[in-house]
Amino acid sequence: MDIFDRIIQEPGPLGIHANSEGYYIFPRLEGELNNRMHFQGREVIVWSVNNYLGLGNHPEVRKADTEATEKYGLAYPMGSRMMSGDTDLHYELEKELAEFEQMEAAVLVNFGYMGIMSAVDCLLSRRDVVVYDRGCHACIVDGVRMHSGKRFVFQHNDMESLDKQLQSATKVAQETGGGILVISEGVFGMRGDQGKLKEIVGLKEKYNFRLMVDDAHGFGTLGATGMGAGEEQGVQQDIDVYFATFAKSMGAVGAFLAGNKEVIQYLKYNMRSQIFAKSLMSPLVAGNLKRLRMLRSMPELKAKLWENVDMLQSGLKAAGFDIGVTNSCVTPVMMKGSVEEAKKLVYDLRENHGIFCSIVVYPVIPKGMILLRLIPTALHNKADVEETIAAFKVIQDNLAAGKYLETEAIS
Repeated sequence: MDIFDRIIQEPGPLGIHANSEGYYIFPRLEGELNNRMHFQGREVIVWSVNNYLGLGNHPEVRKADTEATEKYGLAYPMGSRMMSGDTDLHYELEKELAEFEQMEAAVLVNFGYMGIMSAVDCLLSRRDVVVYDRGCHACIVDGVRMHSGKRFVFQHNDMESLDKQLQSATKVAQETGGGILVISEGVFGMRGDQGKLKEIVGLKEKYNFRLMVDDAHGFGTLGATGMGAGEEQGVQQDIDVYFATFAKSMGAVGAFLAGNKEVIQYLKYNMRSQIFAKSLMSPLVAGNLKRLRMLRSMPELKAKLWENVDMLQSGLKAAGFDIGVTNSCVTPVMMKGSVEEAKKLVYDLRENHGIFCSIVVYPVIPKGMILLRLIPTALHNKADVEETIAAFKVIQDNLAAGKYLETEAIS
């Protein structure tokens, strides 16, 4: 079969919904980045933007971004950092990130997905063994796929399963002469539960392995200072390789890895995604430095975020909604229904109630389930929460009554 013929015949589990592009798939939010924006010409309360601390569009941040763009332009520095794309700004941001995370060193990467995928590939030789949580993000799964050695997956946050996989991994490592890397997330972004980092660290007494944590959703939101899930669980110093992105709490572009000085230097000199890619542009570096300093010096931002998180999650629970076992800002609302019901439900939410949130259905979650994923931020307020819960009550009643089976759209 011709490659293109196969692609046309089999567009993929998401590609089959391409006729919904612009509404359910690739929706286009417009206006200032805020708690309320515009979708299809009407104002909606937005729960789909990972701008946790409200820094993405903060006046001080916009000023810093503008000034840095005027000073450097969007091209500088040119080339990869190793060749011609290095600046003092890059080192300054890395130094302050390492200091904030209480690690010896840090290294910037251009994008979160590419960065951690490349780091996993870089850390592992063919003799090494990787053991990772089944719930890990696609970027980690893709990094693991690049590994030419043995890999094991443990059931999500299941320490008994991890123990069993570590037994197998240890036997393989003894045969190959390699080491073991365990990978978990600080916060699992779909259902909002934290990785059981404390329990994983406890297994170091029994097995010899290194721990890598993807803390994209925990960085800036968890822990007394916002250091992340490691601080929240009291095991920051037991994380061997810490990863986080600027795209969540800082509302920006870029990411970083932090850890032991020698390991970070190894990554810096061996990650193919950075050696062979253009350096992160100076305006982005300067903007991220400003965001980091605000994150560290303005605890009121995190306090406001958690005020809204608690208000939303407690309100949903009180109204009888199932939000699972989330212990982070990520707020999933789980309902029972088909993919077609889910589409009509979301249409109802957006068109008749002015609520915009992400929808997750099969094949990401099991058939017969609908997951509405809400991301509260420091920009939301009591009115947003109250209107949203009221709307959710209506759509839940409609779903239970079978109304989304009866009509093409709710009007």
